[in-house]
Amino acid sequence: MQERTEFKQPPCSHPSRILIIEDQVEVREFLANYLTTRGYETKTAENGLDGLFLLEQWYADIVTVDLNMPIMNGHEFIQKAVIRWPDLPIVVVSGIGGVDQAVEALRLGARDFLTKPIENFSIVDNTIEKAIEAARLVRENRDYQQNLEKMVEQRTIELEEIKKQLLYSLGKSAEYRDNETGRHVIRVGKMCELLGRAMGMDSADAKILGEAAPLHDIGKIGVSDTILLKPGKLTSEEWETMKRHCEFGCDILRHYTSEKDPEPVEFSEIIRMADDMTNRTLLEQATVIALCHHEWWDGTRGYPCNLKGEEVPLAARIVAVIDVYDALGSERPYKEGLPEEKCQDIIREGRGTHFDPEIVDLFFEHIEEIKAIKKKWMD
Repeated sequence: MQERTEFKQPPCSHPSRILIIEDQVEVREFLANYLTTRGYETKTAENGLDGLFLLEQWYADIVTVDLNMPIMNGHEFIQKAVIRWPDLPIVVVSGIGGVDQAVEALRLGARDFLTKPIENFSIVDNTIEKAIEAARLVRENRDYQQNLEKMVEQRTIELEEIKKQLLYSLGKSAEYRDNETGRHVIRVGKMCELLGRAMGMDSADAKILGEAAPLHDIGKIGVSDTILLKPGKLTSEEWETMKRHCEFGCDILRHYTSEKDPEPVEFSEIIRMADDMTNRTLLEQATVIALCHHEWWDGTRGYPCNLKGEEVPLAARIVAVIDVYDALGSERPYKEGLPEEKCQDIIREGRGTHFDPEIVDLFFEHIEEIKAIKKKWMD
């Protein structure tokens, strides 16, 4: 039995909480008395199960635990505690003959150990302080990593938003050339997102479609005003130039293989990439749309790649319907907008020729929602 001692050491300047788990009353009180005089706040438990219960109510900065106890021994306590509180420092208090058990406890996750009977108080102080300091450093490092990850995540979100805004502004800049408000691209984006969901896209893919669709006519930047704004019918040569806006748009948006050797990704590779747009970036989706949104479902009059049916990427097939519908009703310097009924008739007439029949059917299933978008964002 440990002889009771009056401890008069000065208390520590930064009190910490210590849970003492020990089935021997004399040892338990001895440790609690000593650590309290050192300025620590202490609580005690008679076995591992009681210790786990106390930790749920009163989180400690460090735990000392005996190994040989009834109900739940020290090894069982350590196994459960390190899962529930992985940063909690645990110091084993073991008899001199229990060194092997103490080593096993360290393997399970204990931080250090003290031998009973306790005679050298400086070793107790040093062991407790080291365990608390090590735990503090672990927590600080973990907090630093978490804060760093949050900062990186936030910065990534900010950069992504800036990219989206820049691309959106780029899309509007092309639209402003033949439309004062540029709201055509806003309507196209919102209508395409709606149809994307109707076609079975998940929320993320539909959102990317809605953000990429406004860039469909970015290639108009490469077409001269004399052609783009011409009030009369275009000549065959002018029409061929106008049709190239799909290629121009793709050239603007597509990525290059390297900075030193800026060979662009081929159109065929862009179309092949579009076979699976899952997890594609906004820019990749926009590139596909810019290139393919004037392809025809029946393959008769589309350009620039002469695709047919499902060879035309889904995103481009959706944009084709919405772009034509909204453009027909929009006023331009070279034309008047058509009435709503006439716009719908032209879409209906293009079913199976110009447009994917399934998309046209879904378009009319959601026509009231589409008209609501058109009204909200009217020029």
